Amino acid sequence: MIKEDDRPESKVDLTGRSAIVTGAGSGIGRAIALTLARSGAEVMVNDIIGDRANETVAMIAAAGCKAAANVSDIADENAVAGFVGDAMAHWGKIDILCNNAGIMDKIEFVEDVSTELWNRVFAVNVTGQFFVMRAVLPHMRAARKGAIVNTVSEAGLRGGAAGATYVAAKHALAGLTKSVAWSHANEGIRCNGICPGAIETNITGGLGLEAFDPRGLARAGPVMALCERAAGPQAIANAALFLASDAAYYINGVMLPVDGGWMAG
Repeated sequence: MIKEDDRPESKVDLTGRSAIVTGAGSGIGRAIALTLARSGAEVMVNDIIGDRANETVAMIAAAGCKAAANVSDIADENAVAGFVGDAMAHWGKIDILCNNAGIMDKIEFVEDVSTELWNRVFAVNVTGQFFVMRAVLPHMRAARKGAIVNTVSEAGLRGGAAGATYVAAKHALAGLTKSVAWSHANEGIRCNGICPGAIETNITGGLGLEAFDPRGLARAGPVMALCERAAGPQAIANAALFLASDAAYYINGVMLPVDGGWMAG
């Protein structure tokens, strides 16, 4: 697999906009938060690990931009209500939500998946995304505008890109994204999904191959081999920036593969 260097971030003016980015302490989420901030938005950086959230905020501040850190688990309903309330108290509005927090499974077949893992993957990758959108949508509806960008995954489009749990969760998130898009299209709110291909992030970066199920890895191998080009998180951040911007005003309910052509094969 060829690894391409990140291209420069796209240029869009988001001056005066406010944004929430979940899972923004590293990887794709950090790249999205930095890119939105450099484009003029004031960003709330959410992550479950405080040091990572604060580090992202420091990077944004070093670039001369504005951000605030929030440390919470999006699978915690009360915590989500709290940090969305804080964002409204600070800005009085929420223009952009980038729902990026997520966790990986062990690339297991259904019969090998523990109930604990199934519940946790769905809690973060589906229920947590639901909690955040549910908290944000009333404010967007009142303003009659807003852009939501959910990080769905290539596993939300095909069955062999991960294990049964992750694939099921990401398909569920894709459906939720389309439902929100249709439900609120007549209220000035857009909701789209990005489906990253081979992106180097810490969702699997700290795990060796021994952490994954050998049978699942062997079965997923031919699908993974079709992806000939990898990229860094900035490729996804550029797509998120576009979908969050007014340039994408007529794009709603799409699942956008950002994968160097993987889905085309």
